[in-house]
Parts: sequence; structure tokens; C-alpha cells
Amino acid sequence: MILINFSHPVTPDQLAQIVALTGREPARILAALPQFDEQEPFTPQLAALLDQIDLTPAQWQTEPILVMLPSLNFIAGALLAELHGRMGYFPPVVRIRPVAGAIPRRYEVAEILDLQAMREDARRTR
Repeated sequence: MILINFSHPVTPDQLAQIVALTGREPARILAALPQFDEQEPFTPQLAALLDQIDLTPAQWQTEPILVMLPSLNFIAGALLAELHGRMGYFPPVVRIRPVAGAIPRRYEVAEILDLQAMREDARRTR
């Protein structure tokens, strides 16, 4: 499994939680932190961000990929559209949440969202 992180660095605790939830240790962790200029169009910035990731077109389509989305909703939405185009399906994503009562603030892995399964379930309600 390849973990592509578009968010804050993954902590050892978060990595252990991902392994516990998926049953797999990531073979690779790729980090691509978006630093977008909000005054410029996002599409070319997103393409440049994804072009930094060292995966071939065949790898995008065949390797098991897990994604940690960026927190800015506009980038996350555009990123999902681009990933679907490259992969042919929606990737599963890691949902993190603040650890209740933690000072200083820390984040833990809450769940893995299977976006493709969610999409397929939603199609049944049309």
C-alpha cells in the first residue's frame, strides 16, 4: 500500500492506527503538501502538485493507494476529482480527528473512509 499524504506529517501513533485499521504497513509514504496561491486558479496548481508524486500512470491505476486529504475543502474536492481521473476510482481516505481533551492539541486516526464504496451505495438511491 502507498500512503499519499497531502496534510500534516504522519506521526508514529497515526501510522500505527492506519496499520491497525488497514491490516497493512505502507510500503511507501509520499508527502505532497499543498501550498496554493488562493489568488490563482487551482487546476494548474493541483496538476503541478500531483506531478511531484513519483508514480507512473500504471501505478496510479494498479497500486493500492490510501490518501490523507488536505484540510482546505476546495483543494480536497479538486484533488479527489483529479485522483479519480488518474486512478479510475475514488481512493480510500484517512479521516483524522482531535484527541479529546489532549493538551497540546493532537490528532488521531478516526477511520478509513472507502469513498468508492460510498459512491456505489449512493448510486442505489438515485
